[in-house]
Amino acid sequence: MEPPARSGNERASVRRVPGLRRQELSEIAGISIEYYTRMEQGRAPRPSREVLHALSRAFDLLPAERDHLFRLAGELPPEPQAPSTSIRPGIQQLLRGLDNVMPVTVHDGRLDLLAANVAALELLSALISDDPYGRNIVYQCFTSPVLEEIVGRDGAKQLARVATSEFRTALSRYPKDDYLQSIFHELSATSVVFRGCWENAELGTWRSAMKSLHHPTRGWLSFDSEMLHDPENDHWIMLYTPQ
Repeated sequence: MEPPARSGNERASVRRVPGLRRQELSEIAGISIEYYTRMEQGRAPRPSREVLHALSRAFDLLPAERDHLFRLAGELPPEPQAPSTSIRPGIQQLLRGLDNVMPVTVHDGRLDLLAANVAALELLSALISDDPYGRNIVYQCFTSPVLEEIVGRDGAKQLARVATSEFRTALSRYPKDDYLQSIFHELSATSVVFRGCWENAELGTWRSAMKSLHHPTRGWLSFDSEMLHDPENDHWIMLYTPQ
């Protein structure tokens, strides 16, 4: 096993540091050279999660490579501490390219809106504010005074169910996230509707749906929505295809 070098997002099968040997690698990983040698030869017992983390750091593995290493060792890959705050350039290009075609939004695994193209902002800008949680879909779902004007009464009820379900998933994935915990405690204290939805303990995966949204100048419009996931960054791309 040799630590590869990284150039941008591409990987090359060469040593990260020229001349790096087993002794140096074992020191970087914090394990004995004897144990590392036995692992290379397939004679060592299954490595612990701590050793797998150390090897991932020593080899400077990308998340997908790290997860593969854990699975090879019979372990579940580690959950990320938080979703990425940077949107991939390809996704940004997608948003720009569809400005005149359809609304597109990107939100992360904490349900924060990260980006929206021009068409989406025409529809949804009233739901975005400068408040501490002003870009969080769940928080806006239960606090925005204009929600029903944009999605309708039935749409608001459906969104409350979906948002609460997605929020439950987010809390289970990032249980120590202070931001999510703060939103949960505030909504629990201030929103009767949120408490009711939360007590239903509903979980679901609404990846496709039909939505009606009110455009400020064009009136009510119907869309088929589709959610696509970027698992490495935990980003969700929402496409609104006009019916």
